[in-house]
Amino acid sequence: METRLKNEQRVLSRRKKGGSNWHKQKLRVARLHEKVSNQRKDFLHKLSRQLAEAWEAVVVEDLNMKAMSQALSLGKATMDNGNGLFRTFLGYKLAERGKRLVRIDKWFPSSKRCGSCGKINKTLTLKERVWVCEGCGSIHQRDENAAGNIRVEGLSLLGLA
Repeated sequence: METRLKNEQRVLSRRKKGGSNWHKQKLRVARLHEKVSNQRKDFLHKLSRQLAEAWEAVVVEDLNMKAMSQALSLGKATMDNGNGLFRTFLGYKLAERGKRLVRIDKWFPSSKRCGSCGKINKTLTLKERVWVCEGCGSIHQRDENAAGNIRVEGLSLLGLA
């Protein structure tokens, strides 16, 4: 849909503003934007339903996606994923089923904390996807380590750890 949208917007930019063909093309572009939005919402509804049915509690990290999109070179990709909308859908679907959505603070060092010994690697940069703990020598994949740390923190907030 992204390439179709790009092509239709290019056609719109070539039309004389205010003309009848410009208005027709503007409607085409608007319909495509609506279709993309509906596709995203459909996917997020289906995914949130699957998670709500499968788990008693879901733990998410409360990230500031707007700041991430501005600070990183991932702006379009960060804003396209609909993270806030997904958390909203997941929250109400879990609540309907009597289940819980747990949010971890955005300042929690999920990717910098060693999952084995708990030592925090303060020098870790975003480019480093694999790192070695100075405390215990464990080798960590950044995202897998963060997921494990978020899970442990979520269980402790639920009172299960």
